[in-house]
Amino acid sequence: MTRILVIAAHADDEVLGLGGTIARHVRDGDHVNVAFMTDGVGSREASSHHAHARAQASQDALDILGAHLMYSGTFPDNALDTVSLLELTKVLERLKEQAQPDVIYTHHQGDLNIDHEVTARATLTAFRPQPHETYAEIRAFEVNSSTEWSTGAPFIPDTYVDITSTKDILMRAYDAYAEEQRPDPHARSRQALATKVTKRGREVGVDAAEAFKTLRRIIRH
Repeated sequence: MTRILVIAAHADDEVLGLGGTIARHVRDGDHVNVAFMTDGVGSREASSHHAHARAQASQDALDILGAHLMYSGTFPDNALDTVSLLELTKVLERLKEQAQPDVIYTHHQGDLNIDHEVTARATLTAFRPQPHETYAEIRAFEVNSSTEWSTGAPFIPDTYVDITSTKDILMRAYDAYAEEQRPDPHARSRQALATKVTKRGREVGVDAAEAFKTLRRIIRH
């Protein structure tokens, strides 16, 4: 069994970025923990009802995927750059000790969304290559309406996961976030997500895929 830790800035990033891959990990007998750094709604004119609805949607999505909610943070939404990197890193170091992951997934540091950028940096800091570390790999995922909208460092994947067999699970999990979806042709529409995994699949000759960029891989003795 491989231990997986997904570190995402907001609830729904885990589905948009790697929902099909999470479902495949679970199908293959791996244990998947998910951590969210913010509530995802704090930057809006949202009530406690909206925050509760977002939390319920995330739990519904994780139930569909078969993953486990490990941490739901209350750091300021769309303002993680106002939090010290040390504070964020300490939280992730505690999660690292609890989860002992073999593979970590997090955001692409070049994303337009500031929370994605800061989460990626904090993850790499928490999992810096110190003696006695045990994890094998850190991978970055892409998120519709943030990764492709950036004019910063491009997301150039080097790893693809065939999700043909789990695409339906991915789409059902995204349906749990119906309130976060936008009408087509918006990048966060249901159709846009389906198009992305189809496009990534065609890049490697399969029906549907999710793409990742390796941030660090350690082959141990």
